[in-house]
Amino acid sequence: MKKILILFLITYTSFAQNVAKIDTGVINGAKYRILFPENWKGKLVMYAHGYEFMGAKPRQSGNPDFIKRMSPFLERGFAVAASDYAFQGFALAQGVDDTEALRSYFFKKYGKPDSTFMVGHSMGGGVTMATMENLDKNYQGALPMCPLSSRPYLQCRKEFDIYATFNGLFPGVVKPLAEIFDLTKPYQAQDSRKMFGRAKEIKTAIFAKDSLLALAFAKRYDLKIDDLPMSLFFNENVLRDIAQKAKGNPFDNTNTLYSGFPNDLLVNQKAERLPATVNPNDVFGKYERSGNINKPMVALHTVYDQLIPATYAIVNFENMVHHQNKDQYFTVKYTNGQGHCNFTASQTGKAFDELRTWVKSGVKTKAGFIE
Repeated sequence: MKKILILFLITYTSFAQNVAKIDTGVINGAKYRILFPENWKGKLVMYAHGYEFMGAKPRQSGNPDFIKRMSPFLERGFAVAASDYAFQGFALAQGVDDTEALRSYFFKKYGKPDSTFMVGHSMGGGVTMATMENLDKNYQGALPMCPLSSRPYLQCRKEFDIYATFNGLFPGVVKPLAEIFDLTKPYQAQDSRKMFGRAKEIKTAIFAKDSLLALAFAKRYDLKIDDLPMSLFFNENVLRDIAQKAKGNPFDNTNTLYSGFPNDLLVNQKAERLPATVNPNDVFGKYERSGNINKPMVALHTVYDQLIPATYAIVNFENMVHHQNKDQYFTVKYTNGQGHCNFTASQTGKAFDELRTWVKSGVKTKAGFIE
């Protein structure tokens, strides 16, 4: 279950070589950090980070593990520039804008690099894809990893549906959606330090009610049973955050017919139902996913992901790319990782090397497995 923390704290066992220079500052209210390796070769990786709980500390710019996480790029002679984004939580559009502002700053201060690649994990993978769909002229290619690559509304709607159906089958275990989207109460993000304890409480409660139903429920949402409690904890924070940013509920499941459960009739009769109170485009509309890419993109994904299953991360986006007739720019590489963004530094480096070779040679890299 602890692998869920990889969403906002990805660590590698290998260390990056010495960093010769670090440039830090603030652009439009967003802190940034730029790392220059000793063997900088005039090349740049623009990096976009994943979802952070509101109030989580430290922010990326102050994270002591950041250099270590960027080792696959630094050791290849690339500078790495990363924005914290102006705010935490769901910040896909903000991440695109703040990353673009930082890229512009880098080009003006240090000159246009020999080559520039866009890279990101999780929500940052979504930032990466949105950047390549809308602002790709300064990039040679992109490496989104376990990305939020479906339509942002659909990805977050999945979290809403998990809560709606779970509360119908296991009432009283987690907060109801009606309470999560109640703006009359002051916003309070859950403390991530209490995640493991709360997850244990949830697992105990659902197994006491019906362990077989709990197993079937987890399977319905492509989850291992041990990851279900942690996902519920995480999803509550995401939904609370979206409620605040949207100033209401952007989701509507009053017409939804749920299926894939042992007893679909029971689920539909008991599922928590809420109408939308705000337009979803207000929070999800900017940089809506299109699949219209024009530069090489290698998407790296694990075979199991408890937060963004491959159906959301790969299948939906691949269909969009195909609809745009841009298949020549998209390749998927996968690992046997068992968890969200659970890649080794070596796997990340290999995927990045294949992307660079594709860009240099003009020959599309083959899809497939990375050891």
